[in-house]
Amino acid sequence: MSDDLVHDQNGGMPRLLEIMRRLRDPRTGCPWDIEQDFATIAPYTIEEAYEVADAIEREAWDELKGELGDLLFQSVFHAQMASERGYFTFDEVADTMSDKMVARHPHVFGDESRDKSAEQQTLDWETIKAAERASRAERGVLDGVAMGLPALMRAVKLQKRAARVGFDWPSTDEVIDKIVEEAQELREADDPDHRAEEFGDLLFVMANLARHLDIDPEAALRGANAKFTRRFRSIEAALAADGRRPEDSDLAEMDALWDAAKRRERGEQS
Repeated sequence: MSDDLVHDQNGGMPRLLEIMRRLRDPRTGCPWDIEQDFATIAPYTIEEAYEVADAIEREAWDELKGELGDLLFQSVFHAQMASERGYFTFDEVADTMSDKMVARHPHVFGDESRDKSAEQQTLDWETIKAAERASRAERGVLDGVAMGLPALMRAVKLQKRAARVGFDWPSTDEVIDKIVEEAQELREADDPDHRAEEFGDLLFVMANLARHLDIDPEAALRGANAKFTRRFRSIEAALAADGRRPEDSDLAEMDALWDAAKRRERGEQS
């Protein structure tokens, strides 16, 4: 094939697929791209998904197009490798998703009424997904929850699955009691392996509390990370104004600067 499509700036999806094919060509492609496989590319796929989420979180709309392109390229990369092995093609990936969306939205693409609440639509969605899992012989309640999900996200998904069959605390009070219990067990843990286990138990229950409070724990932690970064940079800025760095200060001074940053934030929000 000529280079016309590769250099066509309006070539759209066919152009991207051809570029990927050329990158993986065993004779003329890029050595790095040729060496990759599903396992080596998977971490980049996860990273690109987080960069999309980061751009949205920062409302960096000028960056979002590029980040979505990076994530799309990951799908194209995996599909190209699958095509080379005879597993499936990119078009089959797109068709599979289209079939899934049509099947899961009978109130849009079928005969069902759209006159239903968002809660009922969620229940219908879960019913359809359960039928899909059954067709794949996934009979266990927890079957099909991806192992590669971020740990907090996977914890919430596991808990949601268990809650559907009644394995759940009735209110947040019991969850908070369990948090206290797990924190005490962590305090009493007497070796590194035991401490790691108890810490994991505590995180798992914290994720459960987030679910009960209808909080996305991943988003909440991202927010806490952003807040910590913002306030610590305020400490650095305050010290820099005096010609110093954090290592030239002490905990008491930095703690006071932290509290000052917190007061300024709260004053701005009031």
